[in-house]
Order: sequence, then C-alpha cells, then structure tokens
Amino acid sequence: MNNLNSMITAASGAIEYIFTPAAKDKVLILTDSFSLSIAEAFKQALIVKGCLVESYEINNNDRPLKEIPAELEEMLPGKTIVLNIIKAYPEEIAFRIKWIFKVEENKLIKMGHMPGITADMMLRSVNVDFYKMKNTANLLINKLMGAAQLHITTEDGTDLFLGVKDRIFSADIGTSDGEMCNLPCGEVYCAPIETEGDGVVVFNASIGDIGMLTHPLKVFLSHGKIIRFESENKELIKRITDLTDVDDDARVIGELGIGVNPGAHITGNMLEDEKAIGTAHIAFGNNADFPGGGKNNSRIHRDYLFFRPTIKAILSNRMEKVIILNGNIEL
Repeated sequence: MNNLNSMITAASGAIEYIFTPAAKDKVLILTDSFSLSIAEAFKQALIVKGCLVESYEINNNDRPLKEIPAELEEMLPGKTIVLNIIKAYPEEIAFRIKWIFKVEENKLIKMGHMPGITADMMLRSVNVDFYKMKNTANLLINKLMGAAQLHITTEDGTDLFLGVKDRIFSADIGTSDGEMCNLPCGEVYCAPIETEGDGVVVFNASIGDIGMLTHPLKVFLSHGKIIRFESENKELIKRITDLTDVDDDARVIGELGIGVNPGAHITGNMLEDEKAIGTAHIAFGNNADFPGGGKNNSRIHRDYLFFRPTIKAILSNRMEKVIILNGNIEL
C-alpha cells in the first residue's frame, strides 16, 4: 500500500469516529502547498462517504496570515464540517484563533484542527484505536471528577497547585455539532481557574512553536500568572519572553492537558507531542472556547510540555487521591 492509500485509510478511520459524516455533509478543507497530500487523503476519504468537498489553498505569498481571507470566509456558509490542514506558523496563532471563533459562530459545524500535521503523524497517531483511546480518556475524566484543586509534581522539580473547582474536564476524541477536535487527537483537558495557579513547573519536553527543549525551562506562577522564567538557555528565555509578551492574558494560565494517545511520539511538534502518553502540558493564553468556563481572551495560546507528572486531586473535603503517578494513570 502506497503512502497516500495508507493516509486515506487513516483519514477514513478518524473521520468515521470523530465526525460521523453523512452523505448530506458539506465539507470545507483549508490547506496549503505544504499539506496538500494530507488534505487529499481526507478529501478522498470524505468523498467515499458521500460528502461534498470544497478546498481553499492559502497562497504562500500571503503568509503569515493575520486576518481571515475574504474568499475563505465566503466559502463557509452552508458547511457542516471544516478541516484545517495547514503548516503551523507561530506568527499565525492569532489568525488561527480568529478562524476557529468564526467557524464556531455556526453551532452546527464540526471542526478538525490540524496545524502542523505530517504524513508520519497520519500513519502513527491518527491511525489508532479511537474506541480504546476514548475508554482511557473516560477513565481519567471519571477519576478527576470532584477535584477542587490539583497538585502537580515531577522528579525534575515541578511543584504546582491549580484550581479546577467547577471546571469541566473534557476529551478531544470526537465532536458534536459546534465542537472542534485536534487531529491527531488524544488528550484530556480543562481550563483551570485563571487566578489559582501557584508554584513552579519545569518544562523539559517541548514548547509550541519552539520545538524540543535542549535545556529545561522553569516557569514560576503566582495567582495563575507567569511571574518569571528561568533556564540555562538564555536565548530560550528571550525567545519565550518575546513570544509571550503580546498582551496581558498571554501570561495567564489557559489549559491543563494530559496525553492519552498510544501512537503519539515526542518530535517537537506540539500538535502530536501533547497527546503522548506519560506527558502533561500547560498552556498560557486563550481558553475562551473551552467547555466549562474559560475566561482568558488572549490573542495567543501556547502549550508547554513536560514528562512523567504525578497529579493528585484535592477534593472539596480536603481528601486527596492520586490520579497519575510518574506519568502512569492509576487504575
């Protein structure tokens, strides 16, 4: 089986589970010259299922995009599924957030978001057993129910308390009308309380738009906001500071996520990295479209990944229970 046929097989399985398409569905694929083979795989898989598919290819001369192209927005009315299959530019985060919010204005559209997806991801972390992965996610969500606070530690020095009382934990494995799902998918996530994050996190895996870390990055938080970066890599501190100083909310916690995808590898591409089993990630910035009350309206959303977390849930009655021990979900 050649590479395209293998990707069509992977796309078909993902589409069937996540979007449950019908012959009446009208699909818009946003793509670019870097992602055409993957877009073609999804297009062919959707056509087989009887869907009507239109594509919009971003002109490379227009990159990085700051605003939604008028021609793209004109193609949106009437669509029931939107797939974003594009190269990930750090400078396009604001555009991607605007586009997501524009699509989500229509509460009937199901969206698949894939900035930075590669052929390798298609074959290892999209081509997975979605039913088994969903069962793992549901187990984790059930264990997290009732938590008022989470205490996150690692052997590398992470020691962080997050407030999560009344915030909803969700899995990104599947969509209903008006919802978005990353591909590859495979995480359990929530929007922590924006003013209740205190302590330090040692990020030692990767950071969105930066890639694999050669030196750990310590991030100190007070009341949910970054107050200091520390690392032996001074260039890293400068770069992450520049990327973060776009608005006040860019330093405010936006997400806690836990990976549950058995096919995901750590490669420096956050789209896949954050889904890897044995990792957790924290994002700073926008979470306004998260289920359960996100209140961060930053123009950016950037994920920071670390290995082998231990996560304890602190309940409202102050009792504690271990949810994850050194990266392993406690069964």
